[in-house]
Amino acid sequence: MPRIKSTVVGSYPFMDWLVASPSRQALSDATAIVLKTQELAGLDVVADGELYRFDINHPETNGMIEYFVKPLSNVRSDISRADVAAFREQKGMGFRVRPAAVVDGPIGPGTLDLVSDYQRVRALTEHTLKFTITGPHMLSKTLLDNHYGNLPDIAQAIADVLAEQVKEIDADIVQLDEANLPGAPGEWQWAADTLNTVLDAVPNTPAVHLCFGNYGGQQIQQGTWKAMIDYINALHTDHMVLEFAARGYEELQFFKDVRPEIKLGIGVIDVKSTRIESAETVARRIEAAAKEIGEERIAYVHPDCGFWMLKRNIADGKMRAIVAGRDLYEGRS
Repeated sequence: MPRIKSTVVGSYPFMDWLVASPSRQALSDATAIVLKTQELAGLDVVADGELYRFDINHPETNGMIEYFVKPLSNVRSDISRADVAAFREQKGMGFRVRPAAVVDGPIGPGTLDLVSDYQRVRALTEHTLKFTITGPHMLSKTLLDNHYGNLPDIAQAIADVLAEQVKEIDADIVQLDEANLPGAPGEWQWAADTLNTVLDAVPNTPAVHLCFGNYGGQQIQQGTWKAMIDYINALHTDHMVLEFAARGYEELQFFKDVRPEIKLGIGVIDVKSTRIESAETVARRIEAAAKEIGEERIAYVHPDCGFWMLKRNIADGKMRAIVAGRDLYEGRS
């Protein structure tokens, strides 16, 4: 096995034929294709592509928000003009003009069933498998609150729901995705507390993905990795999955202050570009990261974020580049 593992962040381009003729069987067939494509690319850890979340009414976020919040109890998705106006007064979600949903009472699991989602995927591959879930901080920021009165309490309620389900998900890795916090670093303490509720429930290996946003292929959060170090050090995670290819590797110097027991995953593929990186480019990016923080700190290489907004042939080429570049760096090719 290679020392540095190759993986993806989570999402994969949605198939046109699945949009045209959706069914449970078609979704299973499409997910099997995603998994097999990753296996053939040589990835060490695969993911399901998050196809089961896709909402044609919210293609810009690939369902990473609405899928999780709409099924919750005491949360409604019928949004009034007054709800929209109230949501626009909230800070931190300027790129959204409407809330994902409205909280009218104590949040409960409702019909959310992540365990069944995972079990359907687990049956499709024997490969090392990652299962991905949007984190409570990001989910709470997309909601209009008519009940709790503050964001930390909403996030904790969501975290409790997620943790109760996560404890039954025995994937090799369970990854929590938080793409809003890098733009709101002042919220890191309560964000870490709520995320740890979920991470502590993971049966096997917990991981956290952080990026600066990938909304319709655009970066939307303004911030620095330096402001994230205290947050990362507070997390009960095995490793981080981090965006670097689009931003450059200069900020890696700040990760010298991350607790050594937290392993690092380095983004080596720019998902906001349609250019397929060469193996040499990926190898140089790994080398640059290793030079800055030490090769021993790098546990994974992966794209900066999910592949959902790219064409399939581009996503497939970028996955092959991850493996080829890693092998070139390690002298395996």
